[in-house]
Amino acid sequence: MGCESGAAAAELALCLPMVMALMFGSFEGGNYMLTEHKVIKGVREGARYAARLPFAHFDCSSGAVSNADVEEDIINVTRTGQAGTGGAVRVSGWDAAEVNVSVSCDDTWNSGLYRDYGTAPRVLVSTTVPYPSILGTLGFDTSGAVVRAQAQAAVMGV
Repeated sequence: MGCESGAAAAELALCLPMVMALMFGSFEGGNYMLTEHKVIKGVREGARYAARLPFAHFDCSSGAVSNADVEEDIINVTRTGQAGTGGAVRVSGWDAAEVNVSVSCDDTWNSGLYRDYGTAPRVLVSTTVPYPSILGTLGFDTSGAVVRAQAQAAVMGV
């Protein structure tokens, strides 16, 4: 029999790269899912907030929010969970310019809540957020990684 004093070190050297890849891959996967969850939750809250605003805040002819302050509030609710200024951003690096708010109107809904209004405005909140990667902080190039989400809600005007 030969000397086996370095066998354990050799096995560790062979297995360590695979173990590290699995470990950091798991961390990165969990971080991506958490970031995606935060972004999806944000656009849903922004769309729900917009759906509860009065009909007068939405312009069906231009497809936009008619008041800049209201649009800013929708964007802030999407990014921070709070209308107005303040509040911590859900995902680091999520800029207000990355949130889009658009309005579409459907004139086939002319009963019930929309009977006197004529058209039913729907608000679409969408975003593309740069993904703050764990591996990016370790020096890997993750500059093209993004998280996208959108949510739509019919305005109830309540």
